[in-house]
Amino acid sequence: MSKMGPFRVGLGVVLGAAAGIGLFYFFYKQKRKKSWWRGSSRGPNAWSLHNALGSQEYTDIIQPHNQVPLRQGPIEGGDSSPHTSFLTREEQAEVLNRLDFVLKSLIELRHEVEELRNSLQGLAGEIVGEVRSHLEDSQKAVRRKRFAFPRERSDSAGSSSIYFTASSGTVNTDDGESEGGYTTANAESDYDRESDKESEEEENSCDTVRTARRDSLDLVNEDEATLTFDSAAEEELGQLLQQADQLHSGNDQEKEEGFQLLLNNKLVYSGKEEFLWRLARAHSDMYEITDDAEEKKSYAADGKAEAERALQMGGQIAECHQWYAVLCGQNSEHETIQKRIQAGHMFKKHVDEAIALKPDDPKSFYLLGRWCYQVSHLGWLERKTASALYEDPPTATVQDALQNFLKVENLSAGFSKAGRVYIAKCYRELGNSSAATHWLTLASELPVITKEDAESNKEIEEMLAVSEP
Repeated sequence: MSKMGPFRVGLGVVLGAAAGIGLFYFFYKQKRKKSWWRGSSRGPNAWSLHNALGSQEYTDIIQPHNQVPLRQGPIEGGDSSPHTSFLTREEQAEVLNRLDFVLKSLIELRHEVEELRNSLQGLAGEIVGEVRSHLEDSQKAVRRKRFAFPRERSDSAGSSSIYFTASSGTVNTDDGESEGGYTTANAESDYDRESDKESEEEENSCDTVRTARRDSLDLVNEDEATLTFDSAAEEELGQLLQQADQLHSGNDQEKEEGFQLLLNNKLVYSGKEEFLWRLARAHSDMYEITDDAEEKKSYAADGKAEAERALQMGGQIAECHQWYAVLCGQNSEHETIQKRIQAGHMFKKHVDEAIALKPDDPKSFYLLGRWCYQVSHLGWLERKTASALYEDPPTATVQDALQNFLKVENLSAGFSKAGRVYIAKCYRELGNSSAATHWLTLASELPVITKEDAESNKEIEEMLAVSEP
């Protein structure tokens, strides 16, 4: 598009030259009368102008100027009467030279304008060709993606699936009606009149029926290919989610691999609720793994955003509420007291919704036990802040926390090393030291896999050291 600059400049020069010639013509017409002069007074420049423009153009342009005087005034004569003084040969030659220069410039500008126009047309053609080729490539790519698993027509017709049985029956019924209609039309035409024209029309009708039959069969195969592709995509998604779950259950390195795996497939499966809550969970894992404060904030914020998108798709999956609650808590760890209280309220709300959707999930009861334990240990300032924010401030006791942690063990024994440590803490605070020691022993038997397990192991050692006499 940068070629439009010279084109506009050339057009401006042409218009300016045309305006100058018009003013020049008007000036001479007012100053002089007609004047005829012979061809011998033209001079070499006039002849060059004649050769450059041709006889007709030269006559049309030069003749008006030859007939216009430049000045009038009395000169000495025999009868002392005023006469008109015309241009001298030198003046005429100068005028013709200037006209010759202007007209040559116009001719050159006209050629340049033609070249610019041709180049712009070529450029437009190239742009149209590139756009057309891009659209064709896109259509081919879509067609290849849609028919990623093509099937032969004979296999489709012989398929035992319900879909193909119904589709094949519909096609055969249409064929029968089409053939029946064609036969009836033939009989009526034979009965009324037999002519070559009617026969040709019937043949065209038969061709139309055959074409429609082929189109309907192609449509059936197209739908089958689409269903096959969709089922294959769902199977691929299922394998991806299963792999992500396995990596989440592993050590920190495997959790990082799972996070990267889900992140690489985000563009493909970002519209799937099952995928999004696992991506939010992977962000929570990365929050626990990293030690940098800024990275922690980034993982918590991004994970919360993914969990929110998953909830907006329906909110009927318990894990969406679970990990949204977890990420709310992680986001609030470096916030003010007021924001922590608000985050705790959202935490409790979504944990309750997760339990309502999936009442046998130990993860939800573990989160609820953690919430109860923290609320039971709120300080005086935090309680006052909660009372100011809510009419019914959150309340919970150590006994409430213990009941939820024991519920986790009933649903899945050995679910979490940290869960057993919390049970020991609750028993110790309730005054049952023997039960606390028992659960510390059980917690120490579980393997150390995650960073949380390593921290729980340190707590076990400290608590056992304190309980010893």
